[in-house]
Amino acid sequence: MPRPLPIGLSPPDWLVRNLQPLQAPPVNRPAVARAAIALTLPLVLGLAAGQPGYGALASMGAVFGVISDTADAYRMRLLKIAVPQLFGVVGITLGSLVYGHGWVTVAVLTGVALVSGMISSIGAVASVSGLLLLLNSVIGAGLPMPGEWWLAPLLMSGGGLLVLALALLAWPLRAGVPERTAVADTYRKVADLLATTTAPTPDGDKGTDDADDAKDTYGDKDTYDDARRIVTQSLDQSYDLVLARRARHHGRSPELVRLLAQLNAITPLVEAAPAVRLSGLPLPTEIPTAVRHLAEAVETGYSGPLGLRLPEPGSKIGRAVDQALRHAADVATEKSPDALKKAGDRAGRPAPLGVRALRVARNVALSGTSWRYGLRLALCIGIAQALVSLVPVPRSYWVALTITFVLKPDFGSVFSRALLRALGTVVGLVVAAGILSQVPRGWWDVPVMLLLAPLIPVFTPRGYGYQTAAMTPVILLLSDILNHQGTGLLVPRLVDSLMGCAIALVAGYLLWPESWHARVGAGLADAVADTAAYVEHAFGDGPADPAGRARMRRRLYRDLSAIRTEFQRALTEPPPVGRRAAAWWPLVVAVERIIDATTAARVRIKQGAEPPSTAEVDQVVVQLRELADGLRKTETLYEVRSDLSGPPESVLEPLRQEVAAARTITSPL
Repeated sequence: MPRPLPIGLSPPDWLVRNLQPLQAPPVNRPAVARAAIALTLPLVLGLAAGQPGYGALASMGAVFGVISDTADAYRMRLLKIAVPQLFGVVGITLGSLVYGHGWVTVAVLTGVALVSGMISSIGAVASVSGLLLLLNSVIGAGLPMPGEWWLAPLLMSGGGLLVLALALLAWPLRAGVPERTAVADTYRKVADLLATTTAPTPDGDKGTDDADDAKDTYGDKDTYDDARRIVTQSLDQSYDLVLARRARHHGRSPELVRLLAQLNAITPLVEAAPAVRLSGLPLPTEIPTAVRHLAEAVETGYSGPLGLRLPEPGSKIGRAVDQALRHAADVATEKSPDALKKAGDRAGRPAPLGVRALRVARNVALSGTSWRYGLRLALCIGIAQALVSLVPVPRSYWVALTITFVLKPDFGSVFSRALLRALGTVVGLVVAAGILSQVPRGWWDVPVMLLLAPLIPVFTPRGYGYQTAAMTPVILLLSDILNHQGTGLLVPRLVDSLMGCAIALVAGYLLWPESWHARVGAGLADAVADTAAYVEHAFGDGPADPAGRARMRRRLYRDLSAIRTEFQRALTEPPPVGRRAAAWWPLVVAVERIIDATTAARVRIKQGAEPPSTAEVDQVVVQLRELADGLRKTETLYEVRSDLSGPPESVLEPLRQEVAAARTITSPL
């Protein structure tokens, strides 16, 4: 057996986390095929027409389309690919117009970087659009384009639109299928969650395949918490897909109304799960099996009798699960438009497009976060362009390109991306060296691209370093078709990438105190305050509002999911940020359990338990708000008081215990 490294020689945790590949989903074979065709076909057409440079430009545009090709639903593919391509056309046009104009180029690219950074804060589509706006501006300003000024934008956007056309080929035949699949997958994830609360399989009984699958998926440790987080992610994804289509159809589509009603119908089962877990009474295995049958009905659109065989509930919590399951079964197979519309109205309709656009524009213009990121990106791009204007650099645009990719906080830690960019570039250059030195330019480029292009969608989900390693030989091959420099591209690419990483780390990371003095508890403090509002709403004296509670709970879990992502990014940072994030991490779990305990108490009250007194509720709310205020005022753990007491038989007793545990976490050991 290999001997472990001595403690002094072991790599630090933050470095290990950076180098570990992400747990990628199964390979998306259609996306792999689209990448192979979209990047190779333009080269074939360019070579056949005697203009390989034109084909290379179109393939370069297709590269960015492939990166954006990550959505399942066809309408989301349309948004995620088409909208960024429009911004890319603007970027390549601006860059081409200022090519070779010295300090005018510096000023224009700096302004584009400011706009790109600010719009990146709007959302996922806007972030990719801002990225492509700046990338194409840098390419146009740093690389001489063939033909008239309009030819390069036409070719590059044509490559991106080829990816879009391939991505939408099956839309007429599979319209609505991705949305139904997502909702059915949510039902299956809920079944897996409920399976974690079932009775263990007796010795000698192998149990059902579903139970084995759930065990294989979640393991034996923290299975419930892991399953609950997966349910949250699946619910978020499904609601995003369905509501995105509903915004376009204004709620008139019967299919969308049915999907939304089915999503809403699974919520009571999700709410019952923490009550089952806290009760300690295991569910019969027939329950998750029945939910999986519902998932099949949702996915296939079946609306006939299901013939579910459900055991008689043996407790009040079991009765709550039984009622929730039968309600979900009724909605899943419901045909009446009126009944479905009533069940689906709880999510609320999106505001009109014009109202949402004005709201977004106002938020971006007044947001300190968007201005800080825009100024940070503009500063780095300005420094890079000024530097390459003063110091001769063979391929100066690569410096700014590196900064554009690295300095994307919404894509991950800037420090981590700089490190992975450098490592991925080195690996990609090794591959590119073999191709540029051994493969002659011409028709041999076609089989080479056919092999390299699919690697981008294969390796991108595994992490930024893997994506960089896959993209580098593709970009260098296309650059060589345009410039015919062969292996002479390798060293400049490495030097420029390292320069870009250095500028991003210094001017975009170290010079900004929020980077290395990150207030990792700020977002968590907001979540704790929202949790206090949720507790107050759940047990307050106001009118009953189950739909409002469900929306608050879903929003809380969505926010906590985003906070988890931010914490995981912070864990890849070197000290002190990574160490501080690790210290706060247990509190994220504690807040999730507080929400679970609140939901479980509501389920018990609905089944006949005595509601808590106003004094009990106020006591918990005060403790949570004190905790939230404390998190906003400090970056380090501090001593707190925990004055929580009440009737031990109260439905709030588990909630008080979870709040006390959260307060204890913030006390130093």
